[in-house]
Amino acid sequence: MRADAKRNRDRIIESAREVFREQGYDASLDEVAKRAGVGAGTLYRHFPARENLVDAIMQTWVDRVTEATDKVLAFEGGERDLLLHWFETYVALISLHKGGPAKITCAMGDPDSPILSKCQVLSEASQRVADVLLERGALRADVDAVQICRLVGGVATVADNATLDASAVRPLLEVVADGLLLPA
Repeated sequence: MRADAKRNRDRIIESAREVFREQGYDASLDEVAKRAGVGAGTLYRHFPARENLVDAIMQTWVDRVTEATDKVLAFEGGERDLLLHWFETYVALISLHKGGPAKITCAMGDPDSPILSKCQVLSEASQRVADVLLERGALRADVDAVQICRLVGGVATVADNATLDASAVRPLLEVVADGLLLPA
């Protein structure tokens, strides 16, 4: 792909992310093209259907989740701090859109959910963190990734609906972490 074509594609994806964040996934693609500074023809050359654009946004998000999980797992600290670091990262990942935490948390574990792939990505990321903590003997063995996602997602949902800031969310996440970790 030529450099200018790649720049256009990247601008379209970023603009779509903004427009969809503000107006939902049914927002006008003409608005997306306008914000990206390209014509509708350029948008449709890169993304012939809305689903192609959503897939491109989703892939970018998947890459972001993978990168964030890798950073958390590279964290050098105690098990509780590692788990809390993951929880805060998870909350940030699902809180990009108003209403996102509730939508994702309610869909978690639902095989018929239209956002099943997004839930699976989050669940797999949580499982990676859980596996590390299980190997260290720090996490209760009866906890699974979907439970973790639902618990932390519940906290994120409360924060989203009550517009709590990070300083009010942290103590709630600490309670969840303390319930999941084995006594030292």
